[in-house]
Amino acid sequence: MSITATGKRSFGAFLWDYLTTVDHKKIAFLYLAGGGFFFILGGLEALVIRIQLIVPENDFVSAGFYNEMITMHGTTMIFLAGMPLLIGLMNFAMPLQIGARDVAFPFLNSLGFWLFMFGGTLLNLSFLLGGAPDSGWTSYASLALQSPGHGVDFYILGLQIAGAGTLMGGINFIATIVTMRAPGMTYMRMPLFTWSTLITSVLILFAFPALTINLFLLMFDRMFDTAFFNVALGGNTIIYQHLFWIFGHPEVYILILPLFGLFSEIFSTFSKKRLFGYTAMVFATMLIAFLGFMVWAHHMFTVGLGPVANSIFAVGTMAIAVPTGIKIFNWLATMWGGQVTINSAMLWALGFIPSFTIGGMTGVMLGSSVADYQYHDTYFVVAHFHYVIVGGTIFGIFAGLHYWWPKMFGKVLNDALGKLTFWLFFIGFHMTFFIQHFLGLMGMPRRYWVFLEDQGLDMGNMISTIGAFFMTAGALVFLYNIVYTAIKEEKASADPWDGRTLEWSIPSPPPFYNFEQLPLVRGLDAFWLEKMEGDGTMPAGEPLQDVHMPNGSFLPFLMSLGFFVAGFGFIYQTDNSLWYLALYGGMAFAIGCMVVRSIKDDHGFYIPKEELQKVLDREAK
Repeated sequence: MSITATGKRSFGAFLWDYLTTVDHKKIAFLYLAGGGFFFILGGLEALVIRIQLIVPENDFVSAGFYNEMITMHGTTMIFLAGMPLLIGLMNFAMPLQIGARDVAFPFLNSLGFWLFMFGGTLLNLSFLLGGAPDSGWTSYASLALQSPGHGVDFYILGLQIAGAGTLMGGINFIATIVTMRAPGMTYMRMPLFTWSTLITSVLILFAFPALTINLFLLMFDRMFDTAFFNVALGGNTIIYQHLFWIFGHPEVYILILPLFGLFSEIFSTFSKKRLFGYTAMVFATMLIAFLGFMVWAHHMFTVGLGPVANSIFAVGTMAIAVPTGIKIFNWLATMWGGQVTINSAMLWALGFIPSFTIGGMTGVMLGSSVADYQYHDTYFVVAHFHYVIVGGTIFGIFAGLHYWWPKMFGKVLNDALGKLTFWLFFIGFHMTFFIQHFLGLMGMPRRYWVFLEDQGLDMGNMISTIGAFFMTAGALVFLYNIVYTAIKEEKASADPWDGRTLEWSIPSPPPFYNFEQLPLVRGLDAFWLEKMEGDGTMPAGEPLQDVHMPNGSFLPFLMSLGFFVAGFGFIYQTDNSLWYLALYGGMAFAIGCMVVRSIKDDHGFYIPKEELQKVLDREAK
């Protein structure tokens, strides 16, 4: 395969390229596009919720549809928007940061994306096929077992398929970081974003099986009349809550830890300083991940676990504030005395610190088991959760997109539009959720369809809804910025931010093989070190040689399609025996694709070193 061929491709060739790609960068773009689509969908669902609550006793939507909206908003934003957008950023940046040419298992990387996409599509098709799930994003068994129709069945199968893709991604990232670091890159020379990707992937590896088991048991109860959670038949619904939160609390850290790493990169780059307390930051991240698994029952203080269990989980919850506080102070110390540059990416990072700190503070309040009896299931919890997820995860995703956009697409996002996006979203975010703390303290329960007049809740809900429209305006400006930048902005240099890590040492956008020669890493902030002490280019860690690359494959798409069809068979097999054809046909097709993959000899291809030498000569000029 030639790496010097140029020319425009037809749309058909472009589409086939993305359907069959195993390149980690293109798969990152697919994750960002898919996650972005579901983010818009989840945002529209949030607007429906806020419009319904803009005035007392509103009838904008029915009570049943409102339940579908709150269920699908939470499920979509967490599983189908937040996580895929993060996996997209990790997929793009992590291999470049460690000096690798791709991930360890490129085929598995592609399969993970298509499973996510088909799983998310299956879940959202429920709107068109009789009704979406309506038992909350947690889908507690006490509600889910009684939910009529197939909405909850779509929830179960959609999340099972998408979750399998996420689990594959976690395993792949661990293998990549452990085995494919560039020569000289020890663990304690890895960028913080790579560290947080590794630790997040370990969390995925241990957390997602609990969700998988829980959904299987719920599926058996609904479809095959077993009695795992059915109290009338001797089951126990509290077991569902335990299994869900054993997954659900680490999930919060899966959503935030990669951004902790990203913010570390941004603060360091735009303060022109090495990250303060690098080693402490690494171990604080590990400690947060470990404690994240130890505190799941703080979601269950009111179910009657008893004072001893409640006290243990309360103390553990408050302990998480210590490593998180270490991170906050280290970020502030990184900026202290630095040459701070304020641009779009840095604004999101700066806005994150107070927003996430408020979320952490209210988290400690909720961690007090005695006080939680008052806060539980009120809008105070809604406000806390959104301060953590929006003020942390969504702010971080916007920061990461602005930061890595020039490396991804070769153009810097327009800074004026980027700042407008930030201020609209930031003001709207605090308008929407800060007031909800007080609504909760005034007694407004979460998940309620309407509130009554003369309860003192009118003004707070009105402000909250207006804030949601500000956030929508910010998101629309960002979409406009993407189009404007693609059309108007000039091509970016390889290193527009004067970066510190390896991804800024190669062209923007990167060639599909990433590095002609794997770089030699001589210290932390490897590229910055070469700019300060070397000649400004990365030394080679290997002689110039033929580069082995994987072939693309259509099999991941076909496998995922098979599981998608089988999912419909599972959902409808109790209605009509003909659906068994879809169930067994889809499974057989997917397994057949696996067999083809197993017996097919596919050794990839080699890029001759002579072609790489031409590229090096051209870059040297």
